Amino acid sequence: MTLSCCIIDDEPLALALIENYVSKTPFLQLTGKFSSAIAASSTIQTNPPDILYLDIQMAELNGMEFAQAVPDKTRIIFTTAFQQYALESYKVNALDYLLKPFSYAEFLATANKALQWYLLHEKANKPDNTGEEECIYVKADYRLIQVKLNNILYVEGQKDYLKIFLEGETQPIITHMTMKTMEELLPAKNFIRVHRSFIVQKNKIRIIERNRIVFNKTYIPVSDSYKEAFQVFIEEKMA
Repeated sequence: MTLSCCIIDDEPLALALIENYVSKTPFLQLTGKFSSAIAASSTIQTNPPDILYLDIQMAELNGMEFAQAVPDKTRIIFTTAFQQYALESYKVNALDYLLKPFSYAEFLATANKALQWYLLHEKANKPDNTGEEECIYVKADYRLIQVKLNNILYVEGQKDYLKIFLEGETQPIITHMTMKTMEELLPAKNFIRVHRSFIVQKNKIRIIERNRIVFNKTYIPVSDSYKEAFQVFIEEKMA
């Protein structure tokens, strides 16, 4: 799936940075960039993009005001240097929020969230569709790698990076991302967090031994903080 996107930002450097990030992301296609909301208004209405990267503090018409007139088809990702707008952004149904200055890893995380939203939306509207598998993109070794969700066994967090272990692969994919970000990207219907350092795919769990999940020779502990939720999941499976 390819998502069309537009950028509105009255800071030339910010506009150029986001454009650069979009060009690095294989499932995004830039269809317009504007230095003001007024300049973008006609294009957004006649040819609404899937995603709109929208600055908040702009002259004449700010991002919050402009968001009220954005077509329902378009998902908004706000970009701003002011954290106090975070709560307000969700009141206008924004998909996500990027606080300037943001890195490509942060940008990619929000783009992945948008991709997942559209994939789920497409599946919900086409229940008989047997198209593309759900996937995410992660940055590893200066490359973007597509990871099909169904291939993930488990994710292990280690300080400021993650290891993604895939079925049938001997070596994990290593990416700079937080566990919180990964947990938000992975659908809760398929994945469950069992430890501050581990997220596992539910339907890949075959053996549980002494409160540990066994994947071949790897033993993943279920910590006290997540034990109750994990027990509920197990009981539902056994019912």
